Amino acid sequence: MPVAAAAVLLFFSTALNQLDGGRNEEDRRQLEAALRRGCVACYAVEGTYPESLTYLKEHYGVQVDEKRYTVFYDIFAQNLMPDITVLVKEP
Repeated sequence: MPVAAAAVLLFFSTALNQLDGGRNEEDRRQLEAALRRGCVACYAVEGTYPESLTYLKEHYGVQVDEKRYTVFYDIFAQNLMPDITVLVKEP
């Protein structure tokens, strides 16, 4: 009986870890989508994409939890969509 209880606890622990990992991935995707929407809004209003992530945050209200995420924002030209990559920081 104790072995069965330990197996059930292990199963639930594994399931909870997988749910948390899925939530983190969804949060990362949502942040990346919000950054892209901000870039498109800037392009629609100003005719150019934001020059930096800081400009996007200051003028278009995009918020980044920098304790949780690293954002790579690479702009090649003002009329081309920036390359945006969001990575989850490991604890």
